[in-house]
Amino acid sequence: MKKPVLTIVVPCYNEEEVFLETAKQLTAVLEDLLDEHLIAAESKILFVDDGSRDRTWSLIEKESETNPFVTGLKLSRNFGHQKALLAGLETAKNYSNCVISIDADLQDDVSVIREFVVKYWEGYDIVYGVRRSRKTDTFFKRATAQGFYRFMRKMGIHLVYNHADFRLMSKRALEELSRYSEANVFLRGIVPLLGFRSTEVLYDRKGRFAGESKYPLKKMLAFAFDGMTSFSVAPIRFITFIGFLSFLLSSAAGIYALIVKLLGHAESGWTSLMISIWFIGGLLLMSIGLIGEYIGKIYQEVKRRPRFTIEENLYSRQMEHELSLPSFHEKERVKS
Repeated sequence: MKKPVLTIVVPCYNEEEVFLETAKQLTAVLEDLLDEHLIAAESKILFVDDGSRDRTWSLIEKESETNPFVTGLKLSRNFGHQKALLAGLETAKNYSNCVISIDADLQDDVSVIREFVVKYWEGYDIVYGVRRSRKTDTFFKRATAQGFYRFMRKMGIHLVYNHADFRLMSKRALEELSRYSEANVFLRGIVPLLGFRSTEVLYDRKGRFAGESKYPLKKMLAFAFDGMTSFSVAPIRFITFIGFLSFLLSSAAGIYALIVKLLGHAESGWTSLMISIWFIGGLLLMSIGLIGEYIGKIYQEVKRRPRFTIEENLYSRQMEHELSLPSFHEKERVKS
């Protein structure tokens, strides 16, 4: 089997504090893989700058001048983590046999990348990095994360438990992924839908090397809600169920009120009336809001706007140049 060209895609947003260490550790990983003859010499680390406001892009450019493994992709503005990751994957698939995605904060264990590549050699198209445990998380984060996975499963959305975006995908899997053209990108839900041969690699997640988390509670909740509404109509059906249940309760209350009236025991009930009005009003507003969320997603999809805009692409220029050069073995034959 020919040695595969591997590209490690790393989305970055204001990561100047951790960038140099990330580049250093990932470079060491690629060097080790090259020494073991597991990957081709053209393999790269593709840093995707998602509209950073700090020096992230200038550091990527500077490192790419001295480190042959490091290259970059600059988006014109901040499009969000999932779209930045998708931009890197779609760009890398044109020149790579397999692509690994990993966050820049070094919380995912880079040492298991070798296991990813070994699984690729064994014939797997998708390799998921799965956390062995959540001991490093706070109680609140651990409880909410586990609740999120259980809830998504009940909604009919099949996610890989304790898996984020640390994974390997073959070129074949990436080609199939590119056919999913929705504007509302939720890769954790899309990738399991591809259906290719897959496996899991367990690892222990570390603390963030430097800087602040780019996913505070507000963003995490928005991400979870976006994923739920992008992949399931169960919430709409739940609203229908609540409406039907409310109808049954209202019918029962109406029959009760009619019987009381006929028996001559009717009394004015201001409290029950107000509670009913507020309950029904709140239920209606919540239902309209949820339906509006789905309509908003339809609105975004039908406009067919580009999911990201690339301002500068160092990666493609470097890969086209390197892949046009004679291979190492061809050079050796010329020498001999």
